[in-house]
This record gives sequence, C-alpha cells and structure tokens, in this order.
Amino acid sequence: MNAELTPERLEELLGDPGDDSLPHGFAAAVARDERDEFPTALCEALIGAGFHLNYLPPEWGGTFRSFDRSLTLVRCAARRDVNVMPGTMFSIIAATCLQLHGSPAQRERAARILRGGGAVAFALTEAEHGSDLLAGEVRLADGVLDGEKWMVGLGMRCEAVYVVARTGGRGPAAFSAVLLDVASAEPGQLERVPAVRTGGMRGIDLARMRFTGLRVPEDALVGRTGEGLEAAVKAQQAVRLMSMAGSLGIADSAVRIALDFASGRKVGRRPLTESPHPRRELAVASAALLAADVVATSAARGVHVLPEVFSVWAPVAKHVVAESCDELIRRCGTVLATRSVLREGERGTGLFQKLQRDSGVVRVIDSSTLANLRSYAGQLPTLTGAGASSEAGAPATVFDLDAELPPYEVSRLDMFARGADPVLAGLGAVLAEATGSVAEADEVTGGLLRGLAAAVGGLGELTRDAQRRDADPNALVDAAERYAWLHAAAACVHLWHANRDRSLYGTKPGSTGWLGAVLGYLLARADGVDPRRHGAALLPALDAVEALRESGQLFSALPVTLAPTR
Repeated sequence: MNAELTPERLEELLGDPGDDSLPHGFAAAVARDERDEFPTALCEALIGAGFHLNYLPPEWGGTFRSFDRSLTLVRCAARRDVNVMPGTMFSIIAATCLQLHGSPAQRERAARILRGGGAVAFALTEAEHGSDLLAGEVRLADGVLDGEKWMVGLGMRCEAVYVVARTGGRGPAAFSAVLLDVASAEPGQLERVPAVRTGGMRGIDLARMRFTGLRVPEDALVGRTGEGLEAAVKAQQAVRLMSMAGSLGIADSAVRIALDFASGRKVGRRPLTESPHPRRELAVASAALLAADVVATSAARGVHVLPEVFSVWAPVAKHVVAESCDELIRRCGTVLATRSVLREGERGTGLFQKLQRDSGVVRVIDSSTLANLRSYAGQLPTLTGAGASSEAGAPATVFDLDAELPPYEVSRLDMFARGADPVLAGLGAVLAEATGSVAEADEVTGGLLRGLAAAVGGLGELTRDAQRRDADPNALVDAAERYAWLHAAAACVHLWHANRDRSLYGTKPGSTGWLGAVLGYLLARADGVDPRRHGAALLPALDAVEALRESGQLFSALPVTLAPTR
C-alpha cells in the first residue's frame, strides 16, 4: 500500500504550480480553461496517488480520518485548479446519502466504483425549480421514472446515479431516492446530454439527465419510501464543508498573485506593499483569508464533535468562507488593477481571470447565497434563545488544535439544531477571561472583543424584531447573515483562546494581532460596512500572510510546507 497522502506529499508530487514546464501547474490550468477542457491528466495523477479516497470511510476502502485533514489536502490541490474537486469529489454527496440510508449491497456497489476512481452522480435539482426542492417534478410511480434533472455532477461519466424523485403528494416526505446503474438502462430510457456551460470552472462535467419510462428495479430504492429528500439535505452539510476547500484554494492563489505583483512593483521608491492604499486593500484581503481559514478549520473539526448542529453550522461556515473569499479576490483585483482583467501577458494575469470566475461558481454550486441563508434562518429563535448548550465543554475539543477528535458519525447529522448555539453559548466565559488581559496589551483588539460581546448579546432581540408581523420581509434573512458573521467572529476568539500556547499563522504564541485583524473584518461585515474602517487593525493579518508567503507555507493556522517556488 502506498504511504499516506499528506498535504506535503501532494505538494511534492504535483510540484511548483508556477513552473510552466510542469503538467499540473497554473499554465496548464489556464490553457484548459481557455479550451473548456476537463482536467483529465491532473485528475488521473491525483487518483493514482489515492487523492480520491480522502473522503471515503475506511470501511469503504477509503482513507478518510477527519474533515480538517481532508480540507487541508484538498486545498493544496485546489490552489492549482479548483476543477480537481468536481473532477474527483463530486460523488461525495451520493456517497454520504448512501452512508445515511443505503443498504449494504448499495454501499458496496458505490464503494467499488469510487475506489476505482469512478463516479456515482447525484441528481436532485431541476431547471424549472432550482433550489425550490419541494417543487420537484421528476416522478417515480409504479416502478417507472420520468422527468429531467439538471446540473448533475459527473453525469456524463458516472457509472451509477443517486436520484431523488417524487413518489408522493406534498411536503418533504413526498420524495424518495433510488440508486440506478446507468449501463442497465434500456435504449431511450436514459438520455445524458451536457448541461449549459458555466462561466467559471470551465470544462467540468455537468449534465442533464432525462428519464423516459425508465424501469426501476425494487432493490434500487435507497432506504424507505419518503426519506430521499431528508437524506439529501443532511448530506449537503458535508458537501458544504468540503466546498470551502475550493474557496480557500482559489483565495490562496489570488493572494499570492497580488503579493507577487505588489512586492515587485514600485511607485516612486517604494513597493506597492508599502504604499498606503494598496497596503490597506491587501490587509483587508489578508484578514478575510485568515478569517475564512479559521471558520473552515473550526467547522471541519466541529462536525466530529457536534454534528447535530450542522444544519446551521455548515451553511453559516459556507456563507462566511465563500463571501470572504469573493471579497478577497475583489481586493486583490484592485491592487492588480488593469492586470486583473487581462487574459494573457504577464505571469498570473490569465490565472487571476480564471480565479475570479471560478470563485463565482463555487459560491453557488451547491446552493445559492439566499437559499443557504434561508436554510437556517427559521432556526434563529432557538439558536439565540436563553439556555446553555447541551454539550458543555464541546467547543474546547473543537478549537484546541491538539485535541483528538472523535470519529465522524454521519448518522448524527440532523435536519434541525436543538438548543442554543454551542459556539455562541460558550463565548461569554471566554470573553470574560480574555477581554481584560488582551485590552492591557492590545487596546484595539480589546475594544473589538467588547464590540463582539455587545453584538452577540443583541442577536436575540434582533431575531424577535425580525419575527414581528410588521417587520421588513427580509429581516429574518438579514438577521441570519449577521448571525453568520458573528458566529465566525466567535469561532476566531475560541480558536485563539484554546491555542494561546502555540504559534498560529506563524506569529508568536498568544499573539493578538491576527485576532484583532479578523475581528475587525468580521464585525464590519456583520454591520454591513466597509472593512476598511478598521484599516489599522487589519494590518497584522497582512504581516502574517506576507511572512507565510516568504517561508513557503500554506495560509493556514498550522504550518503546511508547500512545493518550493522558483
């Protein structure tokens, strides 16, 4: 058996992405993008190294150990070309559904396909209804399947497909799931055609699947009749976790391009990195990047400890990471100026265009921004209500990066969180301990901690006001977005507090500079104002990011050494 595929081994395998002579670098990614070409060679190289096994459980023949480990591994691949994720990991949602309610035979069938580098597609949405899943029209009646699904990942290549279809009248229980063997379909019963082309992530395999009188054998039913949609919604929680690796991979490359340019470009006698306006833009981008890293890392660890609350935690983390990385790219584009819109020319220009477009697709590929917020907005009254978390001490296990995580139990994922948010409920004690000592050494960060305490304290009243009959119809969704940014800020405080004795982001143990920077950024986003209002507080994030870049490290809390760069 091959040695374990670690991020460092993956970096060594793929080499310097900036080396145009290598087949798996940025130049190859841009060339594929121009041709709308699937990353076949890169995916084959990754599958040959066992990359595709990183999300499969050991009992399926996979190498999955924890989401935080897989997240880091996937980031290292995605920073070269995010298309490797749909190319090798689109089957994660079908696999998760089968872990939730598939039969032993169905699980073994899927595991055999996936171990071999094949694909099991997931067919849920329909062109006419989008994220309105309850309006789905594809119907399974008397063992016959009719209708059309769209945007089916790896739909042209898959050997099997997990289909959610209407089997009843109304409500979530009106939908069931079947696992179909594509090759067994009779001529004319299953037609696969490429879906419309996307602006970003060009060349990925997305298909329309048309079912016309397709005979479905009885043993194709997954689980019980009426539980297909519930399983799909639960499985999307895991998908949102892994999609953050794509956002972070894109963000990593965008920031490096901007810093490479700014450090080598002079205005007068000073590099752009020392010029006030570009430096402030880069500070905002750096703070957004570190905040996204904390949120993704915390969520990836949290699902092992508190999976029952991930109907909220997963979409919250997805929203903050996707939106932060999207803003980060805009800030980098401001620094690059004209070079941000060039398709060719100097190193990195064509790549930056690709990153911009790819980021837009990652934001919505598993759920639109609005659907993501609405998915948990109705749970805010419970989350922000009085009462302590039922899992006392659980956040410490999540945020202490030395703490051993319990095994991931997919069966504990739930449709609704019950009780107060454990991240916010556990914040008061941490803030009480930290604010005074931090304020003595760092007045700016101390003030931001007090601001966070006040903002979290107001969430309950904000939610109640949003539920009033005369409230703005967008009030509850707006409250959900504010909740997401404050939840993220609380996660940053927890992570800093639980790891004060170790270096994070290459800074000294207990350093509050990076913490103040991410809090300044996140609180500004919660308030709906420009993060540049906290410009001075954000600068330590840029200092940390520049130092990580210079030392050849991933932009992550814990060190990951990247392939040497020329």
